Amino acid sequence: MMYGLGKMIALMGIFLLVVGGLLMASERLFHLGRLPGDIFIQKGNFTFYFPIVTSIILSLVLTLILNLIFRR
Repeated sequence: MMYGLGKMIALMGIFLLVVGGLLMASERLFHLGRLPGDIFIQKGNFTFYFPIVTSIILSLVLTLILNLIFRR
């Protein structure tokens, strides 16, 4: 039982490393976070940023990928 748990934790760690690397590279490659429709308000020393369009696109892409991976 411990072997299976260790294997699962190791695979989750690798998955998180890959996703983190893709997110760091996506800013330079795809300009995610600066899409039209993302809300950015700056007044004086107050800044509000809400990436709504970026969130929708990431949600759709991840849903498609996970449906392809876990389809039976």
